[in-house]
Amino acid sequence: MTMLKALSGHALLVLLAGTANAQDYTMRLSHQFPPTHHTALRMVQFEKDVEAQTGGQVDVQIFGAAQLFGPTQHHAAVASGEIESAIILNLQWGGTVPEMAVTLIPYLMTSPEAQQAFIGSQASDMLDDKMRAVGVQNIAWMVDTNDLIFTSAKGPLAAPADFEGIKIRGLTPLFNEGLKALGATPVNMPGSETYQALQTGVIDAGVTGVAAAYSRKFYEVQDFGTATPMFLAFDNLVVNPSWWDGLPEDLRAGIQRAADKAVDSSIITHDGIDPAAIKVLADAGMDVHVLTDDQAAQLRDVMQPAVRDAFVDETGQDGETLLKLLESN
Repeated sequence: MTMLKALSGHALLVLLAGTANAQDYTMRLSHQFPPTHHTALRMVQFEKDVEAQTGGQVDVQIFGAAQLFGPTQHHAAVASGEIESAIILNLQWGGTVPEMAVTLIPYLMTSPEAQQAFIGSQASDMLDDKMRAVGVQNIAWMVDTNDLIFTSAKGPLAAPADFEGIKIRGLTPLFNEGLKALGATPVNMPGSETYQALQTGVIDAGVTGVAAAYSRKFYEVQDFGTATPMFLAFDNLVVNPSWWDGLPEDLRAGIQRAADKAVDSSIITHDGIDPAAIKVLADAGMDVHVLTDDQAAQLRDVMQPAVRDAFVDETGQDGETLLKLLESN
């Protein structure tokens, strides 16, 4: 393992290509998550399920914690066939597929019912088509989080006025419009870089999922956290279309069954914020609270119009269609 980590990404791929004949098919899967992240753990189970579903004919090789490719490199790596698969957060598509950010509109679709209704819907099918059009095949909409936590070292961020003038981790240009409406200055960065930015004071405040705040150890550098079910983020398991289409039908079906199981296990069944997740952060030393309905409504009233308007401006008619599909579910 130490030797593999020391290799460059290109050299590692060459090495893996040389050993790919050990089983009938190799599925190299890259993601950015630390080992304790729920999606990283889910992919460990996915590897086992693929082996069982394909009779050991498909060897899933997982490269987590951005050791092979960074989050912004996954699309190109999979589309080019440099690797067979990767996980791309739907908030990381940027201008390539701007419609993917529809789930990030604050307080639009965070309930368990909204999650269930979206997966396999006309709206998700429309987004699958858009990913295929830019060179990757999506085979799973795994729920990453339906919550969000604002973290800070100076005091809780609970009301719009608390955000005035702070430098905060940004997520996407679209979602950042909501942060700007609150008076904050967003600085875009992936989750893997946020801890250091908080530790060194490059930014004042963090934004992430509640579980990710623990797995990324934000509690070591941030004293306060305020959680709210603000948006729905997905981890899309994407594959190279040529590789996928070239698989024997039975093996493709086996991988899809394993992916479907991962999706089913990702659905968040509770309303609001999971108390157990809050307790874990509190036990680690963070002063963490869940926003009341009234506090959440104050943030929604400021953020949602700004983000929704920016979404429609960027995506045009397709964006309008997506919103109508989601609101009709």
